[in-house]
Amino acid sequence: MNKIILAASLIFLNVGMLFSQNESNSPYSLFGLGSLYESNYGSIPSLGGSGVALPTKRFINNLNPASLAFIDRNSFLFDLGGKASSTSYKNQDTNEKKDNFYFSHIAFASPITSKSGFSFALKPFTNSTYEITNLEIPIQGTTESYLASIVGTGGLNAFDFSYGYLLSDKLSVGFTGSVFFGSIDEKRTMAIAESITTIQEENNYHGFRPTLGVQFSIDSTLTIGATVKLPTTLGGSQVRSISTINNSGTIVVEDEEDYDVDNFRLPTEIAFGVSKTFKDLNLTLDYERKFWGSTNQSDEFGDFSDQNKFSFGASYMRKGREISYLDMIQYNAGISYDTGYLVIDDEKVQNAGVHIGLGFPLENFHSFLNVTYSYGQRGKVSETLIKENYHLLSLNLSLEGIWFVKRKYD
Repeated sequence: MNKIILAASLIFLNVGMLFSQNESNSPYSLFGLGSLYESNYGSIPSLGGSGVALPTKRFINNLNPASLAFIDRNSFLFDLGGKASSTSYKNQDTNEKKDNFYFSHIAFASPITSKSGFSFALKPFTNSTYEITNLEIPIQGTTESYLASIVGTGGLNAFDFSYGYLLSDKLSVGFTGSVFFGSIDEKRTMAIAESITTIQEENNYHGFRPTLGVQFSIDSTLTIGATVKLPTTLGGSQVRSISTINNSGTIVVEDEEDYDVDNFRLPTEIAFGVSKTFKDLNLTLDYERKFWGSTNQSDEFGDFSDQNKFSFGASYMRKGREISYLDMIQYNAGISYDTGYLVIDDEKVQNAGVHIGLGFPLENFHSFLNVTYSYGQRGKVSETLIKENYHLLSLNLSLEGIWFVKRKYD
């Protein structure tokens, strides 16, 4: 186990390179700062993304920092995740398919005292990878138009530091501080008459956001939880260059000029959850609302509105002393529905999915390899929307190491 944790630490040193390979390829990543990314740890992806009320002891619950107060003393937790996706995109004219593999997160957690624990993690926050070609745009005041192509890459990452504290045997509170950083590169090519104009922009963003969490155990089988993510503003800057090619050659209009860009506002987000255990079965139910409408901002291609998400999960694993390896496998299933926050021509981009997963115990039966398969649909086929059908395979390696414990046998 120590060798595995050491190898994981080396991966952490190179995590910047790993995240640089993230791609969403979703046409909806054209909006705002890109598609918002869900980096859920442990078995949470197979529970439909639910778990605000899970008081976990042996894996990191990234949905609620208050859960860190329940980590076992002398435990060291590590979680590393990756995803593989196959997505088809369909509109009224075309049908396209793309496959991707990308890393999703890396996280560490450990107790500080018998009543508190902390964690830190690095994960992507948004993904922005899109390509639009031969887009015909009318020239205002005339009957003519020009062709444009837009290519975007990049996204934002988040470094999270979380702390949880046990106020009593039943009540815990937590705090997460998220530092956002990253850039989005966009290249626009416009063909007007006999000239081609290229605009290259590098947009850099940074900011900080606090999250508050609480969990309360009504009894040994029933727990409720809640989180609040406070609103924040991400500051932005831009480096832009413009060049034009015509019959006389290449003309550089601007060469890497610095500009200020509009700040991007993240809304208040609230989430509520409940977790109920029936012997070997655990059920989780979450509701989340994001108040995008209160940010009073819009995108060049659409608007933002309040978002609601519902998620439900069920987990089954036999408990007892004299059980086999097969009995220790954790079986998970979940469903999720998201109203979306993008409004394009008065239509919302909704997302719904079903999830199933297995947790395979490793070595001491306290560590797991969590495998989740998800199928979902996003958007729909219309004059302005594109329908995405996606198959997603999530792999999360959740390890637990025991520190500072004397050996009983040599």
